[in-house]
Amino acid sequence: MAKSDELVKYITQRVVHYIDTPKDERKDRTKRKEPWAMKWFGMIPFAVSLWVGKKEKEFDTQSHKRSSSGKG
Repeated sequence: MAKSDELVKYITQRVVHYIDTPKDERKDRTKRKEPWAMKWFGMIPFAVSLWVGKKEKEFDTQSHKRSSSGKG
């Protein structure tokens, strides 16, 4: 019976805490969701996107240098 009493106490504390928090704060807390890719795969998608973005920038600057040097 002690475990069920602890469970009731825990649930009661959670409900009281929920009721005591202002509605605006509760809404803000639910808005902060992480992207699903980050949730499922961690930092790997973020790292890959940074790496791909860096490679695209390098490609763009190299193609820009080639096209501007050919005009002379």
